[in-house]
Amino acid sequence: MRAFELQDTSGIDGLQLVEKPMPSPGQREVLVRIRAVSLNYRDLLTVKGGYGSRQKLPLIPLSDGAGIVEAVGSGATHFKPGDKVIGSFFENWIGGRPSKDMLANALGGSTDGVLCEYRVFRQEALVHSPPHVSFAEAATLPCAALTAWGAVVSAGATKPGDS
Repeated sequence: MRAFELQDTSGIDGLQLVEKPMPSPGQREVLVRIRAVSLNYRDLLTVKGGYGSRQKLPLIPLSDGAGIVEAVGSGATHFKPGDKVIGSFFENWIGGRPSKDMLANALGGSTDGVLCEYRVFRQEALVHSPPHVSFAEAATLPCAALTAWGAVVSAGATKPGDS
């Protein structure tokens, strides 16, 4: 499969198109064919070596993507081939208040991201995509949409009926 890898932190010029082995899902894992990704300011900072970057190199960048389930590993019961899915920005943060361990695996930062044709996810690190949105729209939901929601609802204290 093809993937873009960040070879150094010189910016966009540090990206290289590479061939990698086709991944396969293991126990409780899901193979996703990435259909769309979104680019966030955080991704640009990461490519330039910013954002508190502690990434290993080479690194497949980008945190937000949406795709379609191609295969499921043994014990994976939440998804089936053909399901439209979205990856979680922090793969280990499934719910509750965040901890250091939960925030340790950030896609496209401390662990490989989604700028590739296929990626394996733990089933808990995926959610079903809303059926009415395109792959491109779904790819904006993990970071950009939640950042906007946080600004409007959490920081802005906006409630239903407000304008």
